[in-house]
Amino acid sequence: MKNCPKSILLLLVFVTLLSCKQQQARMPISRSSGTFMKESVERNKKLIAGEEGKIDSIIKSNPKIQYIASKKGYWYHYEIKNENDTLRPKKGDIAHFDYEIKDLKGNVVYSEVELRPQTYKVDKQNIMMGLRDGIKLMRKNERVTFLFPSHMAYGYHGDNKRIGSNQPLICTVTLNDFKAEEKVKTEN
Repeated sequence: MKNCPKSILLLLVFVTLLSCKQQQARMPISRSSGTFMKESVERNKKLIAGEEGKIDSIIKSNPKIQYIASKKGYWYHYEIKNENDTLRPKKGDIAHFDYEIKDLKGNVVYSEVELRPQTYKVDKQNIMMGLRDGIKLMRKNERVTFLFPSHMAYGYHGDNKRIGSNQPLICTVTLNDFKAEEKVKTEN
């Protein structure tokens, strides 16, 4: 009788070990063939091509304006160019700027008065992707107009206010001033 609990325990362990045979991983119920991703890529290519076509029409409609194609996929031209200064904002600098946002038809979405003043810690704050890059191309007191496809503006999401989904934008930016991060820290 004393061996009975041990033998029951051993029997339970033995039965458990026998029932635990090698299990194989179950296959997922739904399998993705990559079709969705391929379709998504194609939709995005068509979207970008359509937006670039509209931007190209704007550029061609006024041949007197010299637009520059950026490496990041947007276009810009100088309204006021500063040939005297050589410095441009870099990571960590504090930039002070004003800007206005229009749709591609030229309708004001946000006026400069509504948006001013802007203070931006270069590459350390989250702002519109195109502006993040564009501001670093500017010198103090320059005024530049940017033509941003939606992926360089507010993208698929928009801004939940006046800028819709996949909306390309025209932004006119005036860089009023910028200071090195170290200089701002010593002034405070």
